Amino acid sequence: MAPLPEIGVLYSGNSPQTPGEHAKMIAIQTEFRPALPNVYGAADYREFREVLLQMDTALRAGLGEDLVQRWLEKWESAREGVVAPGRLVLMWRYAHYALRCNVARHLMGLPFREFSVRLADSELLQWFCSINTFGQRKAISKSSLERFDKWFDVRDVERVIREQLASLQRPDMAQALAGRDAGVRLDEIFADSTCVRANIHYPVDWVLLRDATRSLIAAIVTIRRQGLKHRMPTPGEFVTRINRLCIQMTHSRRRKDGRKYRKKVLREMKQLSKLVQRHGERYRDLLEARWQETDWTEKQTQVVIKRIDNVLEKLPKAIEQAHERIIGERRVKNTDKVLSLYEDDVHVLVRGKADAEVEFGNGLYLAEQRDGLIVDWELFRDHPPADSRLVKKSLKRIEASYGSVATYCGDRGFDTKANTTYLESENVFNGICPKAPAVMAERTGDLRFMELQRRRGQTEARIGIFKNAYLGRPLRSKGFEHKRNTVAWCVLTHNLWVLARTKIASEQQRMAA
Repeated sequence: MAPLPEIGVLYSGNSPQTPGEHAKMIAIQTEFRPALPNVYGAADYREFREVLLQMDTALRAGLGEDLVQRWLEKWESAREGVVAPGRLVLMWRYAHYALRCNVARHLMGLPFREFSVRLADSELLQWFCSINTFGQRKAISKSSLERFDKWFDVRDVERVIREQLASLQRPDMAQALAGRDAGVRLDEIFADSTCVRANIHYPVDWVLLRDATRSLIAAIVTIRRQGLKHRMPTPGEFVTRINRLCIQMTHSRRRKDGRKYRKKVLREMKQLSKLVQRHGERYRDLLEARWQETDWTEKQTQVVIKRIDNVLEKLPKAIEQAHERIIGERRVKNTDKVLSLYEDDVHVLVRGKADAEVEFGNGLYLAEQRDGLIVDWELFRDHPPADSRLVKKSLKRIEASYGSVATYCGDRGFDTKANTTYLESENVFNGICPKAPAVMAERTGDLRFMELQRRRGQTEARIGIFKNAYLGRPLRSKGFEHKRNTVAWCVLTHNLWVLARTKIASEQQRMAA
């Protein structure tokens, strides 16, 4: 990625060219942003401002424009005929806004609504997002931010991240982005895995019945407001009844006959849930047959129908699960459990952590290099495999993107004889902590191994920073593809943040020398 000129960018379009005609080149003038005001005395603000300045430099060095140009090429290819240059410039600006807003929002760890307010009020964020042109301030709504979040193809984002990291091995790019005279080393790998918690409540069996009742009643009320009605009691009565039963279930543990009473309350919940289910089916069929009588479009109608179908599909299994566990007092396999009515790809992860013996979410594998840059990652849709089965796949991805690996370090979960043999065959130094006490005692005499183990402790902190400061606890994205998209943007933002801090520290050392 070559550095781009300050005056703008050049875009080579995909429109068909006549024989002998040169490729179309469109010069796009970037916004002329006003200078930032000097704010004295606020050290935290100055530090945050300097980080944003360095991240802006990294984006202008080619990373951001490469992602924008890829999106623009795909957008133009999807259009029939020749696209007007003015239209291309307009779409380039929207993609430019999307890139900057996504990076800034994930850096601050704010949801769409809160970031929209901060962006409209902060001159620094407006400057970074390029919306503070002379004479106007373009406020961006939470809905636009939500569209920006899904603007780019996640595969393009992941590809650009790996290309950015690979370019850092060149001294010129390392100097420009990290303030290093030599290239950044990507051959020392420190890996670990974690759980990305889903945005669901603790999956109590009878609470799922309450969720189903509330969701179906909410959909029924929405349909009735459009004038489509079927004979039934007042919808709010069902919500009142299910809430009352939930309160009774909560306090059943304090009764002497608590077990018997819980079964009685659950039977009432089952009857009520099945009744609401029948009403939901009737209203679903009614809407599908007479949606033309409403003010909704066909797409809006399908959204409501899909919402009802999702609950109707999972409610019978949730009822059966609650019956088996509470009335039948039988265990249900983790693979057969319904953990949420709204999240399909959620799993029970028994990790034995001090603050969470059992977690509900998706497995995430992260691999960083010595400076803290995340060089490899994988979010698992299915139940995550054992850590030991991730080593070979990770090394192949890293070698394909950045070249050969010199060192691989991880905790005891990554240690197996097969991995040891594989690392030896690939001439990779094995820095994985052994499980066997005798082998561990033998390796403590290796100075290189012990240095790697001391450095490995920082990987735990890296995961904590990535989950808490970037992903959020819990991750609010819905659906696996949206989660994967969020993870990719968080990796990109995190690496930009690490590069900015590295360059700031390098410049401070030079000034102090």
